[in-house]
Amino acid sequence: MPLPLILGAGAAIAAAAGVGGAVHGGVKMKKANDTMKKAQSKHEKNIKRFEDENKKTTAAMDELGKKELEILSSFKRFSTIFERIQNKPEFKSYKKDDVEIPSYDAEELEKAYVGAGVLLGGLGGAALGTAGGFAAAGATTAAVMALGTASTGTAIASLSGVAATNATLAALGGGAIAAGGGGMALGSTILGATTLGVGLLVGGIIFNIAGGAISNKADKAMEQMWMAQKEISQICSYLKDLYDTEQRFEKSLLSVNRVYQLHLNNLEQMVIVNGKTDWNQYSEQEKLTTENTVLLVNMLFQMCKVKLVLVAEGDSKLNTVNHEEIEKSIRTADAFMEEKGFPITE
Repeated sequence: MPLPLILGAGAAIAAAAGVGGAVHGGVKMKKANDTMKKAQSKHEKNIKRFEDENKKTTAAMDELGKKELEILSSFKRFSTIFERIQNKPEFKSYKKDDVEIPSYDAEELEKAYVGAGVLLGGLGGAALGTAGGFAAAGATTAAVMALGTASTGTAIASLSGVAATNATLAALGGGAIAAGGGGMALGSTILGATTLGVGLLVGGIIFNIAGGAISNKADKAMEQMWMAQKEISQICSYLKDLYDTEQRFEKSLLSVNRVYQLHLNNLEQMVIVNGKTDWNQYSEQEKLTTENTVLLVNMLFQMCKVKLVLVAEGDSKLNTVNHEEIEKSIRTADAFMEEKGFPITE
């Protein structure tokens, strides 16, 4: 075969091989691109699932935290009325069957309602999850801490608004948490205004997910997506558990509070409006109203002490829902309401 023909044939073969390689490379590129798109889509759905669960749970916890602070703050009104009663006996602890309520402590009550007032004043400009953080840590504890000393040495009670709220959060172990991330990482998508709330309610594990971007290599990206999905699923399961438990606890708390508010109104009518301030002149019914109001105050004080969340030890772990204390508090409240014949309303 003449040399030109041989060279031509060789060139044709080489060209065919090149086309084949290009086609194969194109298939690989398409496959990799499809894998990246699939990882992207799945990860975005996982993020959306987390955002929805977090939004619902954070809102519920915020509502509970605010309500607890309002209840604690209302004790100022009770204290003002109650302290006008002369010759009253010492109200000791109450114990009957499964119900045990500690004795009335005017000093501790004052710390709680003054601190609660400080915190309520700062919630207006606070980040989402702040009030929920108080409920998570125990609103009574948070309120009492609001009378403590900030890291600057300034008494928290002397601060006002957001400054007081932030100082108390720092005392509770919250504080601002900076988390990086980018690309397909959770990053700023979920760690925006709710960073503080997520950190307090969920724990350090959320920041592990948000630590870096998913690889731009298809197989690695898919692997990282599956790992993130596993952790997001754990977090969502925890958040759902916290939400469901919070709903039950809040229902019990509000039930007790409704009865307390009725008793407080009756006590105010009796002491302030009617001017009956001498215990020795009270009828048996008036004495019972007073005693029950004190018990209801103490019951609510104890309920607001309950930590809904137990903080995890270590940044790589989830917090846990404090089921034991929550369930005990609900059982005690229900048993007390039933024993006293108070209505348990929806």
